[in-house]
Amino acid sequence: MGGYAGLTSRGQLTIPKKVRDELSLKAGDTIGWTVMDGLLIGTPRNLEFADLAGFLGDPPGGPATLKEIDAVVRDAVGRHVVGQYDERKDTE
Repeated sequence: MGGYAGLTSRGQLTIPKKVRDELSLKAGDTIGWTVMDGLLIGTPRNLEFADLAGFLGDPPGGPATLKEIDAVVRDAVGRHVVGQYDERKDTE
């Protein structure tokens, strides 16, 4: 799904209706914008965190405990603080 939008002199875009309908966008919704490899990527921010529950299915090793989650977060924050954080490693 795609479409074209013209940029106004005020820097505004109108998202095509088909795209808005596909993404369930409505007036007042927020879209996060990112530029990656010369492409403009818009991500709707109209979901609540709870809406994502179960989105990826069950974890392969079963649900993690709070203790396990805390340990992973603590490790990631520690690596980030000392400059050893590598996003590619954490997304593999």
